Amino acid sequence: MHQITKQGELEKLKIKNQACSAELFLQGAHLTAWQPKDQMPVLFLSKKSAFHKGKAIRGGIPLIAPWFGARTANPLDKRTDGPSHGFARTSVWQLIDATTIGDTTKLVLSLTANENTTSLGYSDCELTLEVELGHKLSLKLSFRNQSAKPIFIEDAFHSYLAVSDVREIEISGLKGTTYFDKTDDMKEKVQEEEKLVLKGETDRPYIDTTSKIAIEDRVWQRTIHIEKSSSLTTVVWNPWQTLAAKMTDLEAEEWKDFVCVESANALKNKIRIERGSVHTLETTISVT
Repeated sequence: MHQITKQGELEKLKIKNQACSAELFLQGAHLTAWQPKDQMPVLFLSKKSAFHKGKAIRGGIPLIAPWFGARTANPLDKRTDGPSHGFARTSVWQLIDATTIGDTTKLVLSLTANENTTSLGYSDCELTLEVELGHKLSLKLSFRNQSAKPIFIEDAFHSYLAVSDVREIEISGLKGTTYFDKTDDMKEKVQEEEKLVLKGETDRPYIDTTSKIAIEDRVWQRTIHIEKSSSLTTVVWNPWQTLAAKMTDLEAEEWKDFVCVESANALKNKIRIERGSVHTLETTISVT
């Protein structure tokens, strides 16, 4: 069962099937809730999120494309203009299909080139998001290059995962992996610990990694598992207290309630898409 309702200025889809409930906004094709039956919510959504046209929602799974963070000049177009994290998360997508078979609902959404994307240099592209909602959550973000020349893109599922307390979790799967420490002048470091425990503001793009990630939450007695495909970057982020206090769409203490673990292609792991080709980023999130 699914229905379209409104929240603030935005349209959203409410989904309920035998395995889970979920919510997805058409702006940004932005999944803001996924809760398997008999589980706590898996995605975090800020109580201060603004549901305004053209403004990114704080929480859920924002879609980052076709660049990550500030737009940096790539070898082909040299442009540095445009919104942070690209245009995908604030564009209105079209719902192409919504079907439920058994205990899984599948959604297909599309974003085709428009006046806004064309003004940013993307006049010949199409993005498609496929979402499967059931006992597991699967996402596939495809970027089709319909232009006459190759393009470079960055992309990410900027997943805000709900936790009991970000200081009490352990993140496995990144030992021995190189990362850039954005809180320390982008210094290149290697994670030595078997399990990462966050102790302050954290912003780490890990590069050249395809590893599965597990987030162990002792308080809630659950583990969130993240698997990915066609992704060479994993980002771990939490703003901690000082930065969170400056964020107008986050309550003062909400930084404790989430960790972002993102399946991505960013920095050194930019993707080159040949003309007429498609790149598809995939992730699957599950809970035990």
